[in-house]
Amino acid sequence: MPPPSEIEQFAALRLFAEGAGAYPIEAYEFVHRGLAFTVGKVHGSATPPARDRHVTGQQLCQGLREYALGLWGRMARTVLQHWNITGTIDFGRIVFELIEHKILAATEQDRIEDFRDVYDFKTALETEYRIASHK
Repeated sequence: MPPPSEIEQFAALRLFAEGAGAYPIEAYEFVHRGLAFTVGKVHGSATPPARDRHVTGQQLCQGLREYALGLWGRMARTVLQHWNITGTIDFGRIVFELIEHKILAATEQDRIEDFRDVYDFKTALETEYRIASHK
């Protein structure tokens, strides 16, 4: 069972997303879980919580790409489109909505523009996708 703080975060996330608008709850949950995945990739899973675990918009977009491909493979773009996520700027919009509602935090250097055109969805989620071989 997740720690209470994580349960509280997802409860707040659900409450926020119900009235948010452009994206369904699944999109916010995906970005929230993908952020944890990305932080683990960038800082390592053994990083103490007190240490700065910030990731940039570009790092988050790359992490969300990897996370989506790991979950859905070649269907990743289709799933994200179903949630109205058609480009990396949508990740930024979701992140900044979560920041605005105090579910996530940002540094003074963070800008929504950090998420603009980090990669092309068709290329990054379909054309460049390779099935990992397990030898």
